[in-house]
This record gives sequence, structure tokens and C-alpha cells, in this order.
Amino acid sequence: MRKLFASIILLAPFVCGAADTTTESARRLFEREWQWQLRQQPEYATGIGEHRHGGLLSDTSLEARAAAVEHARKVLDEARRLERSELQGQDRISYDLFVAARERELAAAAFTAFDPQPISSWDGLHLRLPRLVAQMPFATEQDYRNYLGRLNALPAHVDGLIEQMRAGMRAGWTVPKVVLIPVPEALRRLREDIAAGPLFAPLQRIPAAIEAEVREDLVDGGISALANAAVALYRLEDFLRAAYLPAARDTIGASSLPGGAAWYAFLVQSSTTTGLSPAQVHAIGLKEVARIRAEMAALVPRTGFRGGLDRFLVFARSDRRLFFAQPDALLGRYRKALARAKARLPKIVGTVPTAEITVKPMQDGIAQPVAYYEAGSDERSAALVVNLTQLGTRPIWQVDSVALHEGLPGHHLQVARAQILSETALPAFRRHAWFDAFGEGWATYAEGLGAQLGFFDDPFSRFGQLNEEMLRAARLVVDTGIHAQGWSRKEAIDYLNAHTANPPQDNEAEVDRYIARPAQALGYKIGQLRIALLRDRARAALGGRFDLRRFHDAVLGNGALPLDLLQRQVEAWILSEKEAGRPAAPRAKGTAGQE
Repeated sequence: MRKLFASIILLAPFVCGAADTTTESARRLFEREWQWQLRQQPEYATGIGEHRHGGLLSDTSLEARAAAVEHARKVLDEARRLERSELQGQDRISYDLFVAARERELAAAAFTAFDPQPISSWDGLHLRLPRLVAQMPFATEQDYRNYLGRLNALPAHVDGLIEQMRAGMRAGWTVPKVVLIPVPEALRRLREDIAAGPLFAPLQRIPAAIEAEVREDLVDGGISALANAAVALYRLEDFLRAAYLPAARDTIGASSLPGGAAWYAFLVQSSTTTGLSPAQVHAIGLKEVARIRAEMAALVPRTGFRGGLDRFLVFARSDRRLFFAQPDALLGRYRKALARAKARLPKIVGTVPTAEITVKPMQDGIAQPVAYYEAGSDERSAALVVNLTQLGTRPIWQVDSVALHEGLPGHHLQVARAQILSETALPAFRRHAWFDAFGEGWATYAEGLGAQLGFFDDPFSRFGQLNEEMLRAARLVVDTGIHAQGWSRKEAIDYLNAHTANPPQDNEAEVDRYIARPAQALGYKIGQLRIALLRDRARAALGGRFDLRRFHDAVLGNGALPLDLLQRQVEAWILSEKEAGRPAAPRAKGTAGQE
């Protein structure tokens, strides 16, 4: 026995050393791959405030795509050679997420050797390029050299996009025509406004701190680079008009593509981070639509409106009294909503990040949403970006819920919370991770916290929250209806018109979004339902010791996670709360049962 005990003592340093080495190897792999991803996706790097690759655009060629797939395969093999059992805590979670991401990348690549979603009215160069310029810093000479580098890289970037689309045409994988028709016109406007639009704007405000001779050289170089960029944009526009649009498919469902049913099922599982099938998602949607519709109908009398829900939906989307006449009034309402939510955040979370968020108008563009969240960086504050066009389609009752979703306690709280997690706690790829079901699910769940933050006393504001929730539930029905059940575009639009108060043109744009980006919109409602379910389980398990603030900190405290992993983390938190034997949590007045 003594000899055995002595052997264990002697072996212990080697075992510990092996564990340490595995941990260190894993962390080095995570960091090396993160740096590789930033080089391969320089536009993404700029978006998160990393500017070392600010003079580059991503390589869109088929060769680069194939190389990326091979790289993912090699990295996955390297990760699998590590002994997972020797990793502990967050390192093991990071390992599992890292491996799952590579597996998902390879699974996606198995469907096509080309980008199956290269451009549409909802996503593409015509939208991404102006947004990228808005995210770039323009303070030093190097900043401007980076910008010229990007403009000069645009022709090769466009050539790669065209190469991807030609490969798709040969394989019978094209983007639906209905979501392509507006794109050539958008490219034309971007090209023809190149000397007066967002692409030339940085050259008009070169800081005086840069020497006059250098400023002149930058302007000359910029004019030349923009001229080349205009030629590239025209080449893409002409290709779309002359070759791609005529070959684009008239069908709208993913299931009409070769192997499209399996592809859509994969997208559903990727977006929801669950094992749900399209049929199961559709059924969940129908159930939620019925529940929310009953709540809407019960609310209508509180607004003073005389008539049923169907008539109220028409009233809410059309009565001029429910809309602002001036853009500044709409922006002001968003700012007030954010200020109110920020002041009361300590009611619902224990950890409140200090990162600021502003409200700013959206650049003009086609198929733009009501608003979106723009993450901050060292150079700029985060922003809630608001669409100020077509004010007659931006109802006042919508503002509070959108501010809660895009700003606080929605996207901004979740993203800012992830970014303050220390580097020793989480690797970079997790601090900047994104899963639709988690991020959009949290933001949708956050809308329902409005009552505890002083919102929804006004029945119209409460209706706005229910209408947003109805839209997320209807997405489950419509998206799966289009891509798995053969729904027509008209059927999808009619369904949204019948169940939401959104203007018909907004519902048309929504349906085109689902056509252009299959399954992407499913994560909102599925994620919200899972977080709410976990909250209810935690309350039932902890009773009087349940503290909503601590629960929300637990949900957000590990960065973005797939829903199954989030559930395991919350279940572990519930167990730790039980073992801690905390006293009953204090309950704020007037908040019981409102979350």
C-alpha cells in the first residue's frame, strides 16, 4: 500500500503537468484560430474595433472558400487530439464550443462548394460597404491608407462574388428572383453617388492634424481608388442584370433547391441551436400565435377602442394620431425610452456594464429594418440605429419595445456584458460570439421585462410589445411555411397582415427577409421561450430564494451560448444557489409576476 501511495505521489506532478499543458495548448489554439479568423474576415474585425487588417477586404474567391474549409478540417483534427477530460470549467466549455463551431462550418460546406446566399436585398455589398465605412476610424494617415487599401481591394472582392454566383448558377442554386430585383438599382445608386455619398465622405473631412501635402495625396489617391471602385460596382450591377437575374429562380422556398430540404433543416437547427425539426417549429409557432392573439384581444378594450381585434389591427397601423410627423420626435422618443430603461436596470440585473449607447439615424438603403443595434468599440459608442424614412410606417406604440430589444436590456446589455468578461475567464472568440437563438432570444425576452422597468402602463405601449411578440411567433409559422411547406409569398404576407398591426409594406419586407435568409428569424421566439422556461424552473426550484437579478446574471455571465449549453449552465447555477442556502430574495414593490 505504501509503495502504491508513493507511486501516486511521484506521478502527481506529471499528471498535473499534462493537464496544464492541455489547458495551455487549448488556449493557444483558441487564440491562434481567433487571429486567423480576424485576418480572413477583416470586415468583421473592423466591426468589433480591431483595425490591424483595416486595409483588407475578405477574399471571396472559390479558392479561398475551399481553403477555409480545409483549414477548418485541420483545426478540428488538432482540437480533437487534445484530451478534453483534462480541461476544466470554462476551458472545457470553450473547447466544446470551439469544436462545435468547426463541425458546423464543415457541415454547412458539405451542402455547396460556393456561398449559397451571396447577395440579396437584405444582405450584400450594397449594404455592407457603406456600413463598413461608417465603422472605420478616420483620425490618422494610416486610417486613410487603410481605407484606400480597401477601395483598391474592391475589384477583386467583386470578382469573387461573381465567381460564387456563377458556380451557384451551374449547380442550380440561385437566390430567389423576388429578393434580387432591387439590388442592381441599389448598386447603381451607390455607384452614381460615389462622389457625394458615404464612400467619399471620409475624404472630405481629413483632419487638419495630418500635413497638408499628405492630405492632398490622400484625396488624389482616394479619387483614383473610388473610380476603380465605381467600375467594380458597375461590373457587379451589370452581371446581376444581364446574367444572374434572368437565371435566378422564381421559387422562394429552400426546399425547391437540390437537397434544399436537408439544407433548410440544417439551417433551422443552426439558427435555433436545438434539434427541432421544421415541423416542430411550425407547431410551436401556431400555439404561440393563438396564445398571444388572445392576450391582444383582451387588451383592446383598455385602449378605449370600440371594436374587435381585427378592426383594431387596422386602426393601429393606419391612424395618423399614432405616428410622429417629424424625425426628431421619433429619435427623441427612442432616447427617452433608453434613458428610462438604463435608470432602472438595477431592478433586473446585478451587473450593469458602463458602456454607453447612443441613438442615431440610419443611412438610407433598401429593405432596411425599423432599427438595429450597432456594437461599440474603442473608437465609437454603441448605437441604436433608427430608420427615419417613411414615418407613416413607424408607429409610436412600437418604440418602447424596439428600444428594449435593440438597446436596454436587450442587445446592448447582452453584448456589453460579454465584452467585460476578463480575458482570463473567456477567450476572445467567446467574448465576441453570436448565436441567434441566444442573442435575439435574449433581446426578445428582454422586451417582456419592460413592465419592471416602468414601461407598458400605457395600453398602446403594451400592445406594441404584444405585437412584437406576435411577429416573432408568426415568423415560426411563416418561415417554415415558405421553406418546408410550399407556402407562396402571398400566403405568407396575408398571414402576417392578419395577425400583426405592422403596415402591409413592412410585412412584405419581412417575408422577403425570410425568403432571402431562411431560418435566421427563428431564433428570436425559440430563444425567448427557452430563457423564460429556465426562469420558471429556477423560480420553482428556489422558491423564496429566487432572485431575478441573479438569474439574469447567470444567463448572461458566460457570453453567448447555444440553448442546450445555456440550459446546463443555468441548471448548475440553480444547484449552486440551493447549496448556498441564500435567504429569501427581496421583492421590489409592484413587480411581482411582471417579468
